[in-house]
Amino acid sequence: MTEVTGTADFRVGKETYKTWYKVVGDLTSGIRPLVTLHGGPGMSHVYMQSHAEIFTTYNIPVVFYDQLGTGRSTHITDKGADFWTPELFIDELNNLLAYLGIKDDFDLLGHSWGGMLAADYASAQQRPGLRRLVIANAAPSLKLWEQSMHHWLNKFPGDFREMLRRHERDGTTSSGEYQRGMKEFYNKHTCQVIPWPAELDQSFADMDENPTVYTTMFGTSEFNLTGSLITWDVTDRLDRISCPTLVCNGHEEGAQDFVVEPFIEKIPKVKWVKFKKTHIPFYEDKEYYFETIGAFLMPT
Repeated sequence: MTEVTGTADFRVGKETYKTWYKVVGDLTSGIRPLVTLHGGPGMSHVYMQSHAEIFTTYNIPVVFYDQLGTGRSTHITDKGADFWTPELFIDELNNLLAYLGIKDDFDLLGHSWGGMLAADYASAQQRPGLRRLVIANAAPSLKLWEQSMHHWLNKFPGDFREMLRRHERDGTTSSGEYQRGMKEFYNKHTCQVIPWPAELDQSFADMDENPTVYTTMFGTSEFNLTGSLITWDVTDRLDRISCPTLVCNGHEEGAQDFVVEPFIEKIPKVKWVKFKKTHIPFYEDKEYYFETIGAFLMPT
């Protein structure tokens, strides 16, 4: 398997940062590549590495990268909410596409926050080079996501909920009790493969190492959203997404059916697929997931 890694200079104002990327396959093969957008915001790409199977099975080159602020890309700790915006990450994506020479012909797959970013990217303006879009386990509005997460949290015992909220009120979310509680919640509604795959653990560890992006944009947790994205909503412009789009979600996750419904109702050329279990189908329903993605990217 051919792999190439490198960094692309990304200029923001007077500063130049580094975006780390990895390409699995050959971008000069003539086969349209798939660009992946990881979740978080602030996780690394590591948990999505199994998408290399798209190259192994279908010979489609796959591009991974760490978004600014996490993983092997430049870490920044001295910027506020006016810096960490969806527009920043859209600019970073455009910069990387141009650097790799694929801006005129590519597919895009975003998972979780990456799916939100993909929807923002595709609906903000026409993207002639974007041929096919996959929005995986994501929301078109952060308010919808928050409602969904509270729905699942409310199914836990009252003392469990109060424990989490107490730590969030007191600013003690780094405590062992809070972290164990969050892991219990995530085991039910993020990934039901127990123990978690090492790649998923690594991506969470990368976010914990530098939580700047997550805490600035989201807040302290999935159900205490206090960050700059609290009003983020692209629902009213989803009809501008002109390329064929695959939307997928799971049964017991944040991207419940009512959350993804605006995608299904408003994107003109949309297909909806529902996977088993929760938020990370490429671990929980792996075979069907990659068959579905492959069939969508390579229609007969």
